[in-house]
Parts: sequence; structure tokens; C-alpha cells
Amino acid sequence: MSEPVCLQDRVAIVTGAGGGLGRAHALLFAAHGARVVVNDLGGSTHGEGANASAADRVVEEIRAAGGTAVASHDSVTEGARIVEQALDSFGQVDVLVNNAGILRDKTFHKMEDSDWEQVYRVHVEGAYKVTHAAWPHLRAQNWGRVIFTSSTSGIYGNFGQANYGMAKLGLYGLTRTLALEGRRHGILVNAIAPTGGTRMTEGLIPPQVFERLRPELISPLVVFLGSEQCQDSGELFEVGGGWIGKVRWERSQGVGFDPQAGITPEQVADNWARICDFEGAAHPQDSVQAMQQMMANLQKYPLG
Repeated sequence: MSEPVCLQDRVAIVTGAGGGLGRAHALLFAAHGARVVVNDLGGSTHGEGANASAADRVVEEIRAAGGTAVASHDSVTEGARIVEQALDSFGQVDVLVNNAGILRDKTFHKMEDSDWEQVYRVHVEGAYKVTHAAWPHLRAQNWGRVIFTSSTSGIYGNFGQANYGMAKLGLYGLTRTLALEGRRHGILVNAIAPTGGTRMTEGLIPPQVFERLRPELISPLVVFLGSEQCQDSGELFEVGGGWIGKVRWERSQGVGFDPQAGITPEQVADNWARICDFEGAAHPQDSVQAMQQMMANLQKYPLG
């Protein structure tokens, strides 16, 4: 039996915490001893408007349960203000959960620039702004946990969500790089791809399934990733409905050609089945491993 997950004396920022997944995360972090900055602009799922009451209500819930929390009503695109709120209130920041998000679903040929840009600003730029502001403080104390919220729409694609899928897979790319840069400073960075019954997914998921996808079934993974017990970094986890699974890239063994002789499109066509054959697939863990097969092919055909 593992030791209880404890976040006593830790300070956690949870963005988009006025409802849905973020609220569940904030409540569970507080229940495990963390002091929580509950951030939520209080806008609509389309990124319109603002309302301070959403974050305030969650803070009241945490305090009523004996926890410690403060509200932040800033947009994630003003990330420095959110981090300043944590420092002003609690003197530190230890855990950052980038959860804030919006939807602007449209098929690509109907998508307008504003649909693309607004989703990018909230999901990608917002996560960048908050994380970039927190990063120096995590480095200085040589400890930190950062969790990004990706999506199966980014991993696998989803009809009508070109903007959302782009943003969500981009966050996993950010996860991978920050995991490499943060490890030596005690900062671990991971991503989740959650499926939960929230106002953002209402109407997209059949009602009988929606009711069983409680956000509270996702938060235990997030709290674990934000704890001392977690030692993984750079990973991606799908989670929802009481199930958690780890995702990794897979690549075929591929086909090597003579780089000096060159390659013709016909050779590509002739070898297409082998190029796409995943038997004995490789699972590169970083860019160095990803280049090994290419380098081996170059060594196979040394310069004459």
C-alpha cells in the first residue's frame, strides 16, 4: 500500500477552476492539504464575457470544508497576474494545473480566423503565459509539478475541431520539451487527455454516458501528478469514467534506402507496405532515439 498522497504546505494554481474539471481538481488538491489559487475568468464555453462568481463559489466550497483557497479572476492570457496572486497570498507556487479552455467548433471550411485565434489564445498562449510566469519560481526552489490538459481530439483528431485539436496536441509538444528542461531543476511536467461530463462536453456525449463521466473521476490522477510521489515526466495519460491509460508514440521499423543513389517515388510505392508495417514497432523516447534508425541507415551506406 502506497503512502497517502499529501500536499501539505504546497501551493497549487488551477486555471479554469470555476466549474467542471477545474473545480474538481481544486477541491481535491485542497482536500489533500494544498493551498489553492482558484483561477477562472468566468466566461462562456466560447470564451465570451466574464463573471467573478464562478471562482468565488469554489473558494467558498474549499473554505467550508476546512481548506485554504483564494480566487483569481484574471484571464490565463494574463498569466503573470495569476502567479502574482499565488505569491501575494501564499508566498510560493509549487503546482500548476493548466486546465482553462474554450470551444469554437466548426468544420474547417467554415472556420473563421477568430475561431482559430481565440482557441489558440486560451489553450496555448494562456498555458504558456501562466507556466512561463511560474517557471522561474519552480526553478529557484528546485521543485515543481506542471500538468497540461491535452485531449483525444489532439491525439486522434475529431470532426469539427481543427482549432481545438491543434491546440491540444501542441500542449503535449510543450509538455515533452519542458519535461526535458525541467528535470534537472526538480520540475516534472505531464499531460492528461481527459474525458469528462462538463459544460464543454454536454451535448457532445450521449446523456446516459455523460452522467457517468464525473469530473471527480479525473482529478485523482491530476493530484497524483502534482505530488511528491509522482516521479514520471513528459508523459501523456488518457483518463475518464474510472479508467486511466498511458499513451506513447509508436513508429514502424521503416525501410532504408541508399542516400547517395537517391530515392524515386516508385521505390516509395514499391516499399509502401513495409514502410507502414508496425510489426516490431519502435517507441522512441526522445529526439536522439528517434534519429537512431536514420543514422544507422546512413552508416549502412558510407560515403564512397
